[in-house]
Amino acid sequence: MGVYVLIACLVLVASAKWVRAQATNDSNTASVTLQPEKQLEPISKYIYGQFVEHLGRSIYGGLWAEMLQDRKFYFPVTDHFDPWGTRNDPQWNAGDYHFLKASPWKVIGPAGTVTMDTTHPFTGEHSPMIHSNQDGSPAGLSQDGLALVANMKYVGHIVLSGDTPVTVRLVGENGQTLTQTIDKLTENFQSYPLEFTATANADNARLEVFTTAKGAFTIGTISIMPGDNIDGWNRDVVDLLKELNAPIYRWPGGNFVSGYNWRDGIGPRDQRPPRKNPAWTGVENNDVGIHEFMHLLDMLHSEPYVALNTGLGTAKQAAQEVEYLNGSADTPMGKLRAANGHPEPFHVRIFAVGNEMFGGWQLGHMPLSEYVKKHDAVADAIWKIDPKAELVAVGAVGEWDQTMLSHCADHMTYLSEHIYVKELRDVPAHAAQLANEIQRVAAAHREYLNDIPTLAAHHIRIAMDEWNYWYGNYLYGEIGPQYHLKDGLGVARGLHEYFRNSDLFYMANYAQTVNVLGAIKTNRTAASMEATGLVLEMYRNHFGTIPIQVESQPDNLDVSAAWVDENKSALTIAVVNCTNQDKAFTIAGLPLADHARQWIIGGTDPEACNIPGKPPAVVIAEKDFAVTNATLDAPPLSVTLYRLDKP
Repeated sequence: MGVYVLIACLVLVASAKWVRAQATNDSNTASVTLQPEKQLEPISKYIYGQFVEHLGRSIYGGLWAEMLQDRKFYFPVTDHFDPWGTRNDPQWNAGDYHFLKASPWKVIGPAGTVTMDTTHPFTGEHSPMIHSNQDGSPAGLSQDGLALVANMKYVGHIVLSGDTPVTVRLVGENGQTLTQTIDKLTENFQSYPLEFTATANADNARLEVFTTAKGAFTIGTISIMPGDNIDGWNRDVVDLLKELNAPIYRWPGGNFVSGYNWRDGIGPRDQRPPRKNPAWTGVENNDVGIHEFMHLLDMLHSEPYVALNTGLGTAKQAAQEVEYLNGSADTPMGKLRAANGHPEPFHVRIFAVGNEMFGGWQLGHMPLSEYVKKHDAVADAIWKIDPKAELVAVGAVGEWDQTMLSHCADHMTYLSEHIYVKELRDVPAHAAQLANEIQRVAAAHREYLNDIPTLAAHHIRIAMDEWNYWYGNYLYGEIGPQYHLKDGLGVARGLHEYFRNSDLFYMANYAQTVNVLGAIKTNRTAASMEATGLVLEMYRNHFGTIPIQVESQPDNLDVSAAWVDENKSALTIAVVNCTNQDKAFTIAGLPLADHARQWIIGGTDPEACNIPGKPPAVVIAEKDFAVTNATLDAPPLSVTLYRLDKP
């Protein structure tokens, strides 16, 4: 095949307008029309948003640094040790994945050594009580599967009551043993600090808590984290989140929120009750709640977007949560927030009024005719507490959207949409899917503007607060597939479609940030950025903000362009090449400088991926690009971004 050249000819004429490029005599040269005088609406920075749900390894085993499973003993500890179950997700062809179905704690000692105290539990429904053995052999609990890094400090604490000394020990491969003894307990629960420094790497270390003396002790809870954690957050993940630079995070769900009681996530962390995840498999430890989430966003300089429970929750409960977040310290919920350590309001601006209430899978699902009433009641309750709150209503293209917009337009600020796509074997077709879906949603909303008269008085933009690929085996826990270079190409094409419809889309939240369909993936000791995350990072940090109209898109290339700022100090041009052929585009007739800045994500293998703990196969390469004969490159299987300064 010959080389296709994309001509983006920006001619600066006496009128200070840029005009259409002239085609060359080369029949293989494609041309594209840039019309900078035809500016579109500015790109909302919230297009680069993220979504975090309490599901799988998104929080626990991903963002949060806790190393132990079921640290608060949601599951009773029994003599029968069989903690892991296996499920599959046939709808998404995901293969099998493992989930915690019973206690991960193994009894040290004979049958009957451990009983569950339901009379005076430290938190939740019960706490394990360990009874010493008459022969002085160890009696206690252990949990294996911990990974240690040589010379890393591990810190935590254990909450105990009883009348016998207790030993806490980390045992690794090759005889590594790290021991700490608590000599004297009391009849009331007390917290004791733990600290160990690993002397060698370990892939399957074991934590033991036991006694060899006479007596009994009860474990309230226990925690172990790497010593470099940042207030409980995984440092490696936080570092990658800073690179991602997302301006807003949606939390805590998702399907999860329709069965979530936000009060379970406030107060002293150790005494927040563990719950069965209401929508997914596994246990919700409630270690991460409102205060932890807000603190994370403070570190990231990002905004919160809080989803409220309109499934099993009530309008009153939603209003109380809004008051807890935004009310002054002299309101009932603001007073409670202050008592929990944060006197000042959190100043949350955007709230999701429910999640996917159109779906029969959603807790609290009801007929549309009833839900419009509930939505309005929740919106009224929220606005009574915070009249400035911006509300995102539940949307889904079709009858649901039409009814919500016809009946509730005066009770919403934005309307939510969700899109997920699967895998196609053909790379260009695979990469086109998200853009096609975004275009479909945009077209539907343009029809609503024409067909629903009451919308003329409102400007209800779209919050695409879940969007991503969803396919492949769950290698990173529940809903944790691996992403590839070809998925990064698709995310870039999706961004281009948002830019083309910048008047409609106010926000988009990539689902989800870590492990669960995540832009970041983790194992027990490392984290890496997926190709999809790298694309979001590159555009967020380097693409312009004022899109301009692009016409005559060449086959198998997707071009988007934007001024860097309102002053038009520079132009950014992004090109997605989903083919395995080298291409180029030429800027003719424009007195540009002889160089540009180039950022590129690409490779020769569409299946290339980044795996935690291994050298990355997909990266952002940045360099100065020598502009020869006004030609810029579009390499095979690549997303390339150029910044062109005016001469």
